[in-house]
Amino acid sequence: MATSAQSVLKWLARTGTKKVRDGMARYAIPSEHAFGVSVGDLRKEAKRIGRDHDLAHDLWATGKYEARMLAIFVADPALVTPSHMDHWCRDFDSWALCDTACFHLFDRTPHAYRKVTIWAKRRGEFQKRAAFALLASLATHDKAADDPQFSDLLPLIEAHATDERNFVKKAVNWALRGVGERSTALHRQAVRIASRLARSDDATARWIGRDAKKQLERPAVQARLARRK
Repeated sequence: MATSAQSVLKWLARTGTKKVRDGMARYAIPSEHAFGVSVGDLRKEAKRIGRDHDLAHDLWATGKYEARMLAIFVADPALVTPSHMDHWCRDFDSWALCDTACFHLFDRTPHAYRKVTIWAKRRGEFQKRAAFALLASLATHDKAADDPQFSDLLPLIEAHATDERNFVKKAVNWALRGVGERSTALHRQAVRIASRLARSDDATARWIGRDAKKQLERPAVQARLARRK
């Protein structure tokens, strides 16, 4: 029997706790529309439900935090359209929803690279974060992509490295590090960009550059890249 959004909401209400809900504030996740269900429990429930794209849309429409997290986990990447991605992106109100959607769903769609360039122009903090969280997710998961797909997007990272908003600058940093860890060639390019940013007159760009350079030059990263040659 197909799972309904109403039955999921009832399960969330039964499963949620005040302790989890109160703890969300420590991670800068809004809790006014939350039940207080852990991500671990959500992943287990999503596994039980399986892929259900219609249910995903119904769950997202509820506006409830955990329902939207479940929507991400049960949505079918093969059925995700560009307009679907834009709709959900507009609704992002926390790094958690943004990053989960990018890392567990959007980066598996054929529209992902295009959305990186489009969303980087968005004004909203979490909407713009989505561009760079998605790029970082692609750098981690798209093993078949060649270096030019990522080197073509490195200028986008440098261009937006002066956005001082916390959740944007951290995502820009994440994307730069993620791309730089893919291959030796991309690593060289990313380190050059990080070095330029580290010398910038802009405080945000300097922070991104210094932190990314430090992470990219770690021995563990160097060793991983050497093994991939």
